[in-house]
Amino acid sequence: MKTVTYSVPAMHCGHCKHTVQTEIAELAGVSDVTASLETGQVVINFDDPATEEQIMALMTEINYPPVIV
Repeated sequence: MKTVTYSVPAMHCGHCKHTVQTEIAELAGVSDVTASLETGQVVINFDDPATEEQIMALMTEINYPPVIV
């Protein structure tokens, strides 16, 4: 299991949080996504076939580009 933490400056409301969590959770291999509005961070636990590159590309595609913490 791999864990990554991203800062997501574009995430600023409950709708943003829900969108980020829902979209990332749909990727095959992602087991848990926790977004926090208080910290502006998203913590993602995943295994193959998901990759960090895939996750980052998806976040950018849905207009919540990540910044590696």
